[in-house]
Amino acid sequence: MAEPAPLLFSIIIPVYNRPDEIADLLASLAVQTDKGFETVIVEDGSTVKCDRQCEEYSDWVKIKYFYKSNEGRSIARNYGIDRADGDFFIFVDSDCILPPDYIASLRRSLVSSPTDCFGGPDAAHESFSDTQKAINYAMTSFLTTGGIRGGKVSMEKFTPRTFNMGFSRKVCDKVGGFREMFSEDIDMSTRIRLAGFKISLYPDVAVFHKRRVDFKKFWRQVHVFGMSRITLQLLYPGSMKAVHWLPAMFVIGAAAMIVAAFFWKWAIIPLIIYILALWVWGCISTRSLKIGTMGVGAAIVQLTGYGTGFIRAYIWKIILRHGRDINDEIERRRGK
Repeated sequence: MAEPAPLLFSIIIPVYNRPDEIADLLASLAVQTDKGFETVIVEDGSTVKCDRQCEEYSDWVKIKYFYKSNEGRSIARNYGIDRADGDFFIFVDSDCILPPDYIASLRRSLVSSPTDCFGGPDAAHESFSDTQKAINYAMTSFLTTGGIRGGKVSMEKFTPRTFNMGFSRKVCDKVGGFREMFSEDIDMSTRIRLAGFKISLYPDVAVFHKRRVDFKKFWRQVHVFGMSRITLQLLYPGSMKAVHWLPAMFVIGAAAMIVAAFFWKWAIIPLIIYILALWVWGCISTRSLKIGTMGVGAAIVQLTGYGTGFIRAYIWKIILRHGRDINDEIERRRGK
């Protein structure tokens, strides 16, 4: 009996005004050791298109390029799914770079440990700026909330994120596509798990993720992440765990220690010890005194941004009860 044809992967990338990032991503796809994939790029109403970059790499990468009106990244991903030919859909962000063995590693992982949906970690490439490396440390360290974002150390059930996530066509046929909302990847992962499918972390299937280029943009991003955790609790009652409260507890605890230090100077000691731990581990893990030091700032930005967003949304949506029609809001965004 003939062996079944190997899986065809469809890499689906929504993009909005990021031609330089797409060029870097396509350059990494062009040197993949496993060529069993197609790339589906959905330009979501960009005013600065990446069609020229797609044309430049069309001899090395099988590319399907589509331009559509701006409706949001989730709708763009679903648009790509509808036009993809793959047996397995892979989602990466436009600000990612894939190692040359990404597809090969994924194929090996699916053979050795089959799954319906996978996620993988992210890391900082040597070419990234010091700020991007510091932010990567903050987002992946077990001393912050990194343990719930795809690393080997996890504080809750693993939840794939769309900077490095994939699922089979069978999953999509049953669960449907993404919903246009903040933290749409967590929502999608939750629906996949509730539908009875297997979700796996593939530690060896990693991407290089550029993330934000400055702390101000990073703070805005994580602030929204904190707010969206409350939205997910309203959508899936009981889904919020103690670990999700940690950034909010950091904000409240740090503020309390700073105020208390005006009356008793030793009250600040726990906060100082934590900051020192962030700095020491940052210097060790990044192998750089400068990046480790910047990583402390990035970690504080992450925790305060997420924590204040969480507190803000908790007060507004749960205590003041302004978030009870969240499903209606999601459907409105989808145009239904």
